[in-house]
Amino acid sequence: MTDHLAVSTILTPLAAQLTTGSNKPQLMEFRGFITPQQLDAPALETAALAKGAAAHDLGWMRRVTVRGEDSTRWLSGMVTNTVKDIPENGGAWNLVLNAQGRIQGDLTVWRDGDSLELEIAADQYDKLMAHFDHFIIMDDVELVGHDVSAETVLGLTGPKATEVLSRMGLPAPSEPMTTLRSEWNGFDLTIRRSFGTLAQHFEIHTPIAGLGLLWRALSTAGATPVGAASLDAFRIAEGIPTYGVDIAERDLPQETSQTRALHFDKGCYLGQEIVERIRSRGNVHRHLRQLEIDGPLPASGTELLLDGASVGQITSAAELPLSFGPRRFALAMVRGEAETKNQPLACKDMPTTGRILAQPPEL
Repeated sequence: MTDHLAVSTILTPLAAQLTTGSNKPQLMEFRGFITPQQLDAPALETAALAKGAAAHDLGWMRRVTVRGEDSTRWLSGMVTNTVKDIPENGGAWNLVLNAQGRIQGDLTVWRDGDSLELEIAADQYDKLMAHFDHFIIMDDVELVGHDVSAETVLGLTGPKATEVLSRMGLPAPSEPMTTLRSEWNGFDLTIRRSFGTLAQHFEIHTPIAGLGLLWRALSTAGATPVGAASLDAFRIAEGIPTYGVDIAERDLPQETSQTRALHFDKGCYLGQEIVERIRSRGNVHRHLRQLEIDGPLPASGTELLLDGASVGQITSAAELPLSFGPRRFALAMVRGEAETKNQPLACKDMPTTGRILAQPPEL
């Protein structure tokens, strides 16, 4: 464990199990927990994510059940996407705003029959729970966090992920943002397919008692163990932002370019007036965009220049070690004039340029 991490920082259940073995993995702080940083050679991990199947930790995800007769109405007024129209065993990704339309965090809402559940990254959990508690006034609503000592989540990512599940005798949700359940070796598993642009993404929710068996079975079925460093680099290549890194509290929803989190016909919600005003009266002046990088990898915060003038800033960047050579990608907040000119952007004080991508790349 690296020295700067606080003693009180919590290991994910997978990290806790792997550190008891003879081959202890290098660990890192990620999304509010300690998780394996690397579990195989970086090139092999990247190849599994991009071309095969990768098993990885998602133990930093927190689940919250929303209970009460007013739960659907109340939750619909707190998030940017639809709630009442989520189908059974379906989900929707959401932003959470304040009254000024500024983004306070993100989460996914899932429906199981008449029950609603929130899925929140651990590094946002306390902030969002406090935000929600502030707005439960006369409502019949209760937020109940799941016991993190009893359950955890593993991820399975890659274009061959469905094949791995099939070898294990597990079903695979055929569409993104849908859920299936299965009994496996005496354990009740929840299998969710989440959003991705370059690969299939599955979450496998398991009792901790079944974690070790499930982790070994994923490997036996053909999944390569992958750490958080490669997983984070791959999400940058997919153009998927992380709150607190690429999306900040000062940002407005349309600036993030994440229209999949917005529903314009659902009715009123906190911050909706600002979102609708932007939609009806004009565009924002900057957007989060994906870049392909030529040259040394820029750090987060690197200024982007066009004709010597500042037109944006890198929010995150990563190099992917691919079989035919490395490729570098970044996410960046870019001003509208740079998008209109569609010219390479220079990185300040670096021999590096970035090209705005119209869609995620083929790897």
